[in-house]
Amino acid sequence: MSDPEGLLDTSTLLLLPRIGDPSVLPDVPLISAISLAELSVGPLVTDDAAERARRLAHVQQAEADFDPLPFDAAAARAFGQVASSRRRSGRKSAARVLDALIAAIAMANGLPLYTCNPADFAGIDDLVVRQVPVPGARR
Repeated sequence: MSDPEGLLDTSTLLLLPRIGDPSVLPDVPLISAISLAELSVGPLVTDDAAERARRLAHVQQAEADFDPLPFDAAAARAFGQVASSRRRSGRKSAARVLDALIAAIAMANGLPLYTCNPADFAGIDDLVVRQVPVPGARR
């Protein structure tokens, strides 16, 4: 059973067109401004024209399909909780800072986080993580 709403991390957003089973996703998938920022880097860091076009298409599709949740004051306060949880669990707070910002947005909005990479969010107190199977991966 899926959640009414949930925040997709960037990995899940990128794989969204390949996810064939909608039951592994929330009824209403949401994204963060941080994921949109991550996607926006992609076209700028490749010299391959075909790859640049593919990455730009991801950005444009995300912009068309979603109204991203912002990193606002509530998310900034939640980020402090995320960073301290990561530190207590032995993970450097600066490591994977974009994931930490996405986690803070999920927490500030009371949303579960849907990810294909749950290890990226391990050790964050009070974050509800829903693992999304990687399409085509063996189980």
